[in-house]
Amino acid sequence: MKASRPFMFLAIAGVLTACINIQTGVHSEPKASGKSESTHEVDMLKTPDGKLVLGAKEWVHIAGLGESYKARVDTGATTSSISAIDIETFDKDGQDFVRFRIAHEGEKSPVLTLPVRRWVRIKQSIQDSYQRRAVVQGDIQIGDLKTKTEFTLADRSHLTFPVLLGRSFFRDVAVVDVSKKYVQKKVK
Repeated sequence: MKASRPFMFLAIAGVLTACINIQTGVHSEPKASGKSESTHEVDMLKTPDGKLVLGAKEWVHIAGLGESYKARVDTGATTSSISAIDIETFDKDGQDFVRFRIAHEGEKSPVLTLPVRRWVRIKQSIQDSYQRRAVVQGDIQIGDLKTKTEFTLADRSHLTFPVLLGRSFFRDVAVVDVSKKYVQKKVK
């Protein structure tokens, strides 16, 4: 009986792996060598409970501009951030508004005007001082998820990614697999 336990464990593990692969859409196809290799891991766009699977990098479509931008998914950041330049704040009927352009790699969007939802103080790890940033809400799409989320405005034009997605965005709608990149399809 003891000799059959390792075999039983391996059999159960194999069945569980097959069930998980069927649920998530991961398929194994034989290599030329006869061994299997997972070739459709990107097909796993959602978890069994309907949450998006995000990689460490994703495409984010900004609805108001009709453009998709590269985004870094940052599990250490609370709020999302978008690369903004020419930021001007003004008062309209007692409410703060902000005008800005999204800028990255020499490209600039048309001027956007949005109400300021709130102001935040940001302390970056490389600086001792705080920055005061406006928080705006924008309509975005990642894969088939269309939603609104908050962004702080900061000049990220010197960084690789014009958009940073923080926990407040993906907390209830997605899980992050940092070993993957661009899991969700780019919206055109």
